[in-house]
Amino acid sequence: MATTSINYSSNNTLTIDLSALASSSSFTSGRESNEVDNTTNKYIDAILQGKFTVGTTPGTTGGLIVYVWGSNVSLATTALDVLDGVDSAETFTATSLGATVYQGIFVPVLVNTSNAEYQCKNFSVAKALGLPSLPKYWGVYVSQNTGAALKTDAANTNSFTWVGIKYDIA
Repeated sequence: MATTSINYSSNNTLTIDLSALASSSSFTSGRESNEVDNTTNKYIDAILQGKFTVGTTPGTTGGLIVYVWGSNVSLATTALDVLDGVDSAETFTATSLGATVYQGIFVPVLVNTSNAEYQCKNFSVAKALGLPSLPKYWGVYVSQNTGAALKTDAANTNSFTWVGIKYDIA
């Protein structure tokens, strides 16, 4: 009888620079990550985790949202609205945001203390996309509405990581 076991990859850094990310009251302005190419490893899922550091005197009525996107074609070939698969600032229209990306997690900012670090709960990328497994290409779009830019420093540069998941059958 075959035995199935879970196989985790090593930690992988997601390239996304959140240093000085401006506040966007509607979450339409933010930053996209480099796309993750899943065509070689063919992970079934990925667990994403991260952190961010707020800037000077953030408001306590907002927070940070990590959105996810998936595609069967590299965004270098076919852009997904404003997303091109390269770590860069992006601005969606109010109607295109919800039609392009899926909300992965919302992290509320609970105190108006400058330079406070917040952890993002781990979450399944495939589940956030509403899929049984990862597509060929995926990435994130991050936006925040704390009323202040995120802290400008290395702590907000590439502060998200992911672990790929496969199943071994023996």
